[in-house]
Amino acid sequence: MPLASMDDTQNPKISNTNQRELTCPSCAGNLVYAPGTNLMRCEHCGAEVEITDEPVENIEELDFEAYIENNIGSIETQTLHTVRCKSCGAHVSLAENVTSDRCPFCSSILVVTDTISETQIKPGLLLPFDLDNQEATERFKRWIAGLWFAPSKLKTLATPNAIAGIYIPYWTFDADTYTTYSGQRGDNYTTTIPVVRNGRTEHQTVVRTRWRGVSGAVDVQFDDMLVTASNSLTQKEANALEPWDLEQAVSYNEMYLSGYRTEAYQVDLQQGFGLAQKRMDTTIRNEIHRDIGGDHQRIHHHSTNYSNITFKHALLPVYISSFRYKNKVFRFLINARTGRVYGQRPYSTLKIMGAILLIAAIAWLFWYISGLQTPTTTTF
Repeated sequence: MPLASMDDTQNPKISNTNQRELTCPSCAGNLVYAPGTNLMRCEHCGAEVEITDEPVENIEELDFEAYIENNIGSIETQTLHTVRCKSCGAHVSLAENVTSDRCPFCSSILVVTDTISETQIKPGLLLPFDLDNQEATERFKRWIAGLWFAPSKLKTLATPNAIAGIYIPYWTFDADTYTTYSGQRGDNYTTTIPVVRNGRTEHQTVVRTRWRGVSGAVDVQFDDMLVTASNSLTQKEANALEPWDLEQAVSYNEMYLSGYRTEAYQVDLQQGFGLAQKRMDTTIRNEIHRDIGGDHQRIHHHSTNYSNITFKHALLPVYISSFRYKNKVFRFLINARTGRVYGQRPYSTLKIMGAILLIAAIAWLFWYISGLQTPTTTTF
C-alpha cells in the first residue's frame, strides 16, 4: 500500500510528540502503530505514514545517585493519566473517548471516574510490538487447545477482543561492583578405608573433601540489568517472559503507543534498584564461587560496593488476557517480541472425574474379559 501524502509531501514522517493518536492525512481517521514496522496505519483507510526515531545511541544513561539525592533534578518527566483498578491496583491508560473498559490484569471493570494523574520519569527507550493482535490470538487458541482437562468455556475466550496489548514498565540498571568475601575452598582427594563384608575386611576407595579458609575480592560489571517496575505482574510471570531483545530497542516515541495501553510504574526507582541488587547478587555469588575454585565452595560472608550506577526507564510489549473461573483470576501472557508464552490455567473437575471413571471402567472391563478367557479346571 502506498504511503499517504501529507501536504503534498511523499512519505511523510512522524517525529516524537506528546499526542497519543494522530489523524490520517487522507481520511482524518485514527493512525495507530502497525506491529513489526516503523509505520503508523489508518484504521479506516489503511494509509501509512513513517515514524522517525532518534538514534539509539542518543538514549541517555541517567545517574542513579544524582536522582536519589536531588529527587527529580534535571531528569525529564511526564504526566500520565491512568485509571486505577480497584481490584488489583494496576494503573493503566484507556483509549481516547473510552468511558469504561476491563482491566487487562484481572478483568475487572475500569471507569474514567477513577482516572488519576501521575508525574513519572519519562521512558528513555521501548521495544515496539512485533506481533499483531491476530498472531497473539492464534497463539492463545493453540495454548488453550493444548490444555488437558480445561473447562469447555475456556475455548470461547480466545477472541481478538479477549487479548490486549499493553506496554509494561521496566527499569534497567548499569553498575560496577566490587565485592570482598570470605569462605572456604573444598578440594577432593581419594583415600582407602577398611570395610567388613561377610566377615572379611576389604579396602574401599572413597572420596573425601579437604577444606581450607579463603578470602578475596571480585569485580563484576552489569549492563542493562532488567527488573519489572510493575506490581501487576508477579515475579514468576515477569521471569517467564524473558529474555527480551533489548539490543533492538528504540528511543522512546509515543507514536509506538498509539493503539495500545500503557501501565504506569508502581515500583519506584529506589525499589527497582533493590530488586536489581538481588538479581546482581546471584551473578556475584557465581563469580565468587568461580574465584574460590576447587571442587566445592562455601561463602561465609560477602560485601558489595556499587559504583557508576545508571538507569533507564523502559517500556516492553506484552499481550495479556485475564479471565475468571469460579471467582479466581487466571492470566495468559505473550512476549510480543519473541512470542514466548506463559499461562495460568483452570481445571475442570467434571472432566477429571469423567476421566477417572472412564479409566476405572476400562480396567474393570479388562479384568472381566480376562476372567471369561481363563480356562476352567475340573477335578475328578
